[in-house]
Amino acid sequence: MAKKKEKEEIKTDGWKDTFSDLMNLLLCFFVLLFSMSNINEVKYAELVASMSNSFSIFDGGAQAIGEGKLVSSGASQLNNLDEYYSDMGKAAESESEDDPMVEYEKEKQEQKRKEVEEMYSEVVEKTEVARMEDSVDVTIDDNYNYVMISLSGGVLFQSGSAEIQSGAKQILNRVASILKSYTDRRIKIEGHTDNVPISNAAYNSNLWLSTARATKVLEHLVEKNNLNPKLMEASGRGELDPIASNNTAEGRSKNRRVEIKIYSDSE
Repeated sequence: MAKKKEKEEIKTDGWKDTFSDLMNLLLCFFVLLFSMSNINEVKYAELVASMSNSFSIFDGGAQAIGEGKLVSSGASQLNNLDEYYSDMGKAAESESEDDPMVEYEKEKQEQKRKEVEEMYSEVVEKTEVARMEDSVDVTIDDNYNYVMISLSGGVLFQSGSAEIQSGAKQILNRVASILKSYTDRRIKIEGHTDNVPISNAAYNSNLWLSTARATKVLEHLVEKNNLNPKLMEASGRGELDPIASNNTAEGRSKNRRVEIKIYSDSE
């Protein structure tokens, strides 16, 4: 009786089957995503470059994105990736320029600039009408946040004192008449000194003196001119923010000052 041939066993590598199934599922998944969405060439290029670099999916050949350059395999892929990232950066900049939020912020900043410049012109005109142009300096900050009225500390106070001199009260009254036009704005009063250490029993440092001077100015504006203190504040900076050199008497005189900042907002 003829001996029955034993059935030959077919050897396979099991992981290859699993890997093939996985690739098919991934392919179907991406085809499904593609069919449900509008392709964005820039974002698709980024995805392809990332997948190729991380998993070497396209190592066997080259893949074209739209009408762009090829993402190829090997060493040339690294060079092309640099070009892709540069192109994607430019595309992102282009998209940001069309972003409605970016345009809104630009318009908002431009509107604020116009408002502050208009307020600056109004304050300058009011100081000229009140004949105060020689007693105060009016400036506008670089970021268009506020208009500032600066008064000399030598005019307002005696050396080492925070008591307002009688002759300076008339100047503050005229300043108050200007501030009454901006009662809906935030107003900040800052005191400044030179760097010469103070030596008296009333104040321990220039910081204490500058704070006391700013507070005295605020009190005068509120109590004598009926300004609303709700949006007003006073603070001292001592010698921390000089506007001139403290090496000369003229520079130290400029640094001794009180600044009244009228902000573009009420917050």
